[in-house]
Amino acid sequence: MRERRKQLMGAAGAIALTAGVVSVATGAQAAPSPTASVVINEVYGGGGNTGATYKNDFVELVNTGTAPVKLDGWSVQYASSTGTSFQATGLKGTLPAGATYVVREGAGAGGTTEVPYDVDGSIAMAAGAGKVALVSAAQPLPSCTIKTGTNPCSALPQVVDFVGFGSAANDYAGTGPTATTSATSGASRKAAPAPVNTADNKADFALAAPSPTACGDACTPAPTGPRTATIAEVQGPGATSPLVGETVAVEGVVTAAYPTGGFNGFFLQTQGTGPEPRTDGASDGVYVFQPGTLSPEAVVGNFVKVTGRVSEFGGLTEISTTASDVVDAGSEFSPVQALTTGWPTSDSARESIEGMLFQPTGAYTVTNTFGTNQYGEVGLAVGTTPLLQNTEVAKPGSAESAAVVADNAKRLVTLDDGSSTNFTASSYSASTCGARPVPCLLNADKTPAYVSTTKPVRVGAPATFTAPVVVDYRFNLWRFQPTAQVVGPDNATSPVTFANTRTAAPDEKDLSQLGTPDLKVASFNVLNYFTDLGDADPSCVAYYDRDSSGDTVRDGCDRRGAWDAADLARQTEKEVSAINALDADVVGLMEVENSAQFGHSRDETLSRLVAALNAKAGAGTWAFVPSSTDLPPTSQQDFITTAMIYKPATVMRVDRSRALGEQSGDGQAFVNAREPIAQTFKKKTGKGDKFLFVVNHFKSKGSAGPFPGDQDSGDGQGASVTSRILQAQALRDWVPGVAAEYGAKAIVMAGDYNSYTMEDPLDVLYKAGYTDVGSTFDPGRYSYSFSGLSGSLDHILVNEAGLRMSTGADHWNINSGESVALEYSRYNYHSTDFHDPGPYRSSDHDPVVLGLKAFVK
Repeated sequence: MRERRKQLMGAAGAIALTAGVVSVATGAQAAPSPTASVVINEVYGGGGNTGATYKNDFVELVNTGTAPVKLDGWSVQYASSTGTSFQATGLKGTLPAGATYVVREGAGAGGTTEVPYDVDGSIAMAAGAGKVALVSAAQPLPSCTIKTGTNPCSALPQVVDFVGFGSAANDYAGTGPTATTSATSGASRKAAPAPVNTADNKADFALAAPSPTACGDACTPAPTGPRTATIAEVQGPGATSPLVGETVAVEGVVTAAYPTGGFNGFFLQTQGTGPEPRTDGASDGVYVFQPGTLSPEAVVGNFVKVTGRVSEFGGLTEISTTASDVVDAGSEFSPVQALTTGWPTSDSARESIEGMLFQPTGAYTVTNTFGTNQYGEVGLAVGTTPLLQNTEVAKPGSAESAAVVADNAKRLVTLDDGSSTNFTASSYSASTCGARPVPCLLNADKTPAYVSTTKPVRVGAPATFTAPVVVDYRFNLWRFQPTAQVVGPDNATSPVTFANTRTAAPDEKDLSQLGTPDLKVASFNVLNYFTDLGDADPSCVAYYDRDSSGDTVRDGCDRRGAWDAADLARQTEKEVSAINALDADVVGLMEVENSAQFGHSRDETLSRLVAALNAKAGAGTWAFVPSSTDLPPTSQQDFITTAMIYKPATVMRVDRSRALGEQSGDGQAFVNAREPIAQTFKKKTGKGDKFLFVVNHFKSKGSAGPFPGDQDSGDGQGASVTSRILQAQALRDWVPGVAAEYGAKAIVMAGDYNSYTMEDPLDVLYKAGYTDVGSTFDPGRYSYSFSGLSGSLDHILVNEAGLRMSTGADHWNINSGESVALEYSRYNYHSTDFHDPGPYRSSDHDPVVLGLKAFVK
């Protein structure tokens, strides 16, 4: 359950207001400077942790100048040690010269002492390392790079002060971050005797026991009683309420209520408002946070009066109250109407309708299903297409690439389920888990919303809203909340329906655009298909299901994939369903176990997969291409490998299999990737031209390789772009010689290149004369979905002769857009069984299929 901060308590340590001129906050201050008046004095992220004295995290400010400084409109912001997304807590009041000011943040289960504070936030900070910024604006900092990048967060002009705390922080002021903090120590600015400020975190801060001292009434005088206000006055025209910290009394109509699911509250809207928003930028809706049993008056359609304290929770303006402070306001009121305007394209316009009833109109498309399994949420894109990886359709670093990023931001909104339940949360607590030696899933008796095997929610599917929602902002995302919690698997109160876009097989029309194909080839990443299982190695650590039984290997060993025989059986039946349904004659596979690493024949796992395929398709339907003798020593090979299978009845192998086995040593192109393999084929019966089929699996984007430029530069290509460029160059130089050796004019290169279509590694091959058949014959469809963005990492590239053989191509979208809940690795996570033996979510990549004529035209 998402933690909420404690109710307001009286601030301690009041300091008399210093006489003199009040300094007004502006956004013109440069990034961290030794001359700044107000700076960060102490950072503590261990609040509530085991061993902590204080219950909450906090950030303390100090005014080192000689005049008071007005903090209204400023914020304290936090990001993780390596993150680029900041959460903000708004500030208010005036900080006297020499005084300190405490921003209290998220609470934990430990600690015994309340943190005195001037502003109450809710950000959960890390105990050991993170980044804190004092910002002369309320809006969260935009996405920015690390200290060594071209646009570090610490150098943004609105940043007044910046502290990277802990050695893992990748941004900081000066020469380095502070020492690593803990549950018992924060980063405290040195005093000699005045606070030391050289704008260098490493030099200015030392570890010390946390010692928050709040300013109290001298900074933010306590109100004398509830202030009667309208909801619009509470919201104000900006991102932060102008009434933060004040107790108000407001009236409105309940538009949504959540007595279950952890939200602990309801939405309230000014009577008679809608279907148009206000013109002054203030919203007529607000969230009312009411912990414990929800007030009996908090029923959708009721007109109520609420008395409570105004605060900002992760960017959402809300009123915190108790059940007794929610009372009937009478039966004489004007009902509200849902807004019918289109989804706003800017944060400021969205702020103007935050908390209001909204009826989405026009086209919406599913763009993200990864979080559905964990949080019961679905990412949506306004329009008829999902959001795109910028480097899928534009050159890295180009203006066109930036335009894609901007378009994504304008079109994204998340459909939530009206709850804060983490459906995959786990615990090691003996009292919770019954003394099990492995974790237990805390919400195993529940089922996330919007997951189904018969009514699937898939990336690219149209979404139709049948009921209004409420505009909400939580966890750095704008959201549509249903007016009541949606509970799976029935999803009875869902405000939206989704089209079922599944297909039973690749699209024959796409494959036959230039004539009926004589053969089909395909590329398919089979998601760590291993037959050496996790439970056979005591060093392996599993991901566990609701019965604390392993599903798949997590870490601790070299094995990957299925944990035990039952898991392998579930994975196998899905892979077999998918591969047989491809109806391809030759299939290139990625992420198959390299069995030589476990003391077996290198092709042991591949042979077992082929046996399973033949058990379903008929004896002899499939065969595998044996591993090449060109491969390097096993010590230079990966634990996964590329492989080929084919149908002996329709195609025949020409001579031996080949591999690029001379580029796998230190400093060579394939030191961190799988060696390309190749085999020449031709049609089995009748006449036909030879074609060389090559299978590739380049270095992933997730970690940096050994070459200069392998660090993520922020241009959208991820890490290890130099590695992938070198691999593309080596492939380019190797393949023509193999094709010439066997007299094959046509070259077909398939695989997981870990590169989106417009990225630099693929550009190496385009310039060498190769064409990507996926984007040529099947534009607008993609093989992969990551962070709600669609693109193709899987490609089939052909040379000029191969293009003349090609009849069409299809991305068979059976995996990337499906909820991960359907994957074998998430078996038995929920009270509903989502396992199905069919092809859907057999992997995280979609297969790509190419039709070929037997002859080069």
